[in-house]
Amino acid sequence: MRKTTYIQAINEAMKEEMRRDPSVFLIGEDIGAYGGLFRVTRNLLDEFGGNRVIDTPISEQGFVGMAVGAAMVGMRPIIELMYMDFFLVCADQIFNQAAKMHYMTGGLVHVPLVLRGQHGGGKRYGSQHSQCVESTFAQFPGIKVAVPATPYDAKGLLISAIRDENPVLFLEHKMLYFTRGDVPEAEEEYTVPIGKADIKREGKDLTLVSFSYSLLQALEAAEELKAEYGFDIEVVDLRSIVPLDMETVLGSVAKTGRLLAVHESQSNCGIGAEVVARAYEEAPYLLKAPARRLGMAPVSIPVSKPLEEEILPWKKNIKAAVLEMLR
Repeated sequence: MRKTTYIQAINEAMKEEMRRDPSVFLIGEDIGAYGGLFRVTRNLLDEFGGNRVIDTPISEQGFVGMAVGAAMVGMRPIIELMYMDFFLVCADQIFNQAAKMHYMTGGLVHVPLVLRGQHGGGKRYGSQHSQCVESTFAQFPGIKVAVPATPYDAKGLLISAIRDENPVLFLEHKMLYFTRGDVPEAEEEYTVPIGKADIKREGKDLTLVSFSYSLLQALEAAEELKAEYGFDIEVVDLRSIVPLDMETVLGSVAKTGRLLAVHESQSNCGIGAEVVARAYEEAPYLLKAPARRLGMAPVSIPVSKPLEEEILPWKKNIKAAVLEMLR
């Protein structure tokens, strides 16, 4: 194993798959010579050229539509949206075309594309550049949704997403890009399955379910709760929310008897609500206390750093929620 950044892990995944499969190409704004807004596609143009690393005008509907068509005829596009907030500009291409084509053709047509890019708060980018959008995509059948929190999972899940025959939304939280973690050497090929959660921290008092950057906040909160109060929190990383691995979640709840689902998007109609609802539907007898969800306050994200930190469900708010459930 070696230490590398989240950005480098994603870059390596794309580079290795482009070397392996000539049908894989990248398309998006400023991904070529500039290397992407956060430099995730840095140096890929030098190796693969302008026919496979395609810079586009500022027209999300146009280049996403092009990628959907390319996928339908056998290519494997990786689309980068500069900000995931912009998905609404190309929503018809994603939800009415890419997501439904396999079903509408009776399985004759596949749309093997990856829609990737950054989302989330923490950088004071304001309301139109800081949203978490995963719950919106989860509403539409036909799209898988991956939300990795670590460099290891980011690389392995992205390789799986590129090889998948279905559209995959691959969400990269902007606060994760410069985090570091263990990743196998470049010559050691590996994948992480889409739809399989992972227990990142063992515990016995409460199951804390999260993903993406909130997962790192949950792990920090768990360590501080152990040191300060002696509570032993189990942290489950969903890694993907479509498919949703409730088997791992409920296996953890069977041990702890308590469930808290945390994510950065709003609590209303969020993935936490789905996790809690399915826990009550599938195994209510496991719960020793009411399950809870914790998400962002129901407001647009402000530019102000103190206000942004106040509304986001990060470490301070996670600790407060856990203490309410265990005291």
